[in-house]
Amino acid sequence: MSNKTSWDLRWSDRPSEEARNLNPAFCGELISRAVSEYFRTRQQSFSFALSFAVLPIALHKQTREQLPGNASAAFAGWVADHSSTMAEFPDRVLRLVPVTREALLFLVQHKVIRLDASGLSPGARPIGRAARPSQVTDDVAEARSAAALLGRWFASEANATSIMKGLGVSP
Repeated sequence: MSNKTSWDLRWSDRPSEEARNLNPAFCGELISRAVSEYFRTRQQSFSFALSFAVLPIALHKQTREQLPGNASAAFAGWVADHSSTMAEFPDRVLRLVPVTREALLFLVQHKVIRLDASGLSPGARPIGRAARPSQVTDDVAEARSAAALLGRWFASEANATSIMKGLGVSP
């Protein structure tokens, strides 16, 4: 039996649902939205470690539907109020590490984001509106909106370490 996982396969050989929903361009767009909103709000780089929290929230429908309507909600209070949903968050982070890495590599290679010692910041070639399809599913629109909200929400917190600790993961 082979020890290969789907992450070892070429994109053309991966299951079609995975190739559609977990491709580096789409997942990268979600991370880019969080990075851009964080930078716009705080004028500081987004924590590299915190980038691994974006997809497990933005792509998980149940978590996404429970997000607050705006970034002024208290993060610690929200996490406490949704502890049953967030109990599986560390496992989702681990499962999505390869997806997040691929997305980050895609973003850096295409200069959508910049990675340096301070973290992630918008790059020279942000994702433009022309690159986005005119028609999207509700699920895609909700994931995009959630990613942007996460950027603003995380920017309102003291630091990435406290966010990660609240989410039950360590950088």
